[in-house]
Amino acid sequence: MGHDHNHGVDKRSYDKAFAVGILLNTAFITAEIIYGIQANSLALLADAGHNAGDVLGLVLAWGAAILAKKKSSERFTYGLQSSTIMAALTNAILLLVAVGGIGWEAIKRFENVETNINSQTVIWVALFGIFVNGITAFFFMSGGKKDLNIRGAFLHMAADALVSLGVVISGIVMMKTGWLLIDPIVSLVIAAMIVAGTWKLLTDSVKLALHAVPENVDYAKVKTYLAGLENVKEVHDLHIWAMSTSDVALSAHLLMQNQPDQNFLREVEHELDHDFGINHSTIQIEVGDSAKKCELVKRHNH
Repeated sequence: MGHDHNHGVDKRSYDKAFAVGILLNTAFITAEIIYGIQANSLALLADAGHNAGDVLGLVLAWGAAILAKKKSSERFTYGLQSSTIMAALTNAILLLVAVGGIGWEAIKRFENVETNINSQTVIWVALFGIFVNGITAFFFMSGGKKDLNIRGAFLHMAADALVSLGVVISGIVMMKTGWLLIDPIVSLVIAAMIVAGTWKLLTDSVKLALHAVPENVDYAKVKTYLAGLENVKEVHDLHIWAMSTSDVALSAHLLMQNQPDQNFLREVEHELDHDFGINHSTIQIEVGDSAKKCELVKRHNH
């Protein structure tokens, strides 16, 4: 049996990005509350509450990233790497809840349009929001391509930047034209954009939580590769799942004509890591006729 614990994926630390993002957004929330009261802007005050939820999302993602680094124990033999999947799923749900709040607030504004608003103050605060959330999103942009947990943090910040951009656009239009309905219209458009961006995060994190094969791994190609190895007669009980939002595990039984040499497993595990991104593989070798396959195969009816 072979085990490979070489985690060759990107393990860059995002601790500084999380810390800076949380501090910047906390400062921005404070500014939104202060100037929202001064400008008589329910939009700014509501967005402050929305941003507070996003700070919570950053805290969750950061906490999961820290837990994922904890060493395995007798109780948690894989460590706490799966906490990143839970954080990604929670962040997706938080984003959709926030979108629901934005949509509800927008619908209410169609019925009761607020006229006594200092648009200039709202615009300047929103511009600051674009800067804060844009910078924070940039910190997580590269990691979001490989790690679902980091992608959740990125989407939170990118969504906030979009909301702030919408506030700026609607504020400028209101100042120039006096058309107050632009505010709820822009809010609904942005809410739809956030849903579109968040839906994949939600579905991907649900799939990983259910131990589905990660989307970046082709199950059929992996099985074909293993079946094509020298002396391999059959591949069965092949399982591929995510240990975390960045680590992929595999277990498989290889029925072989002869017992392989010592380098066989090492080479296979290296290829699985290098070519398929599977960095934690466990392979059991079985030698003999197919009639002697292990009972596990019969139970799983493979």
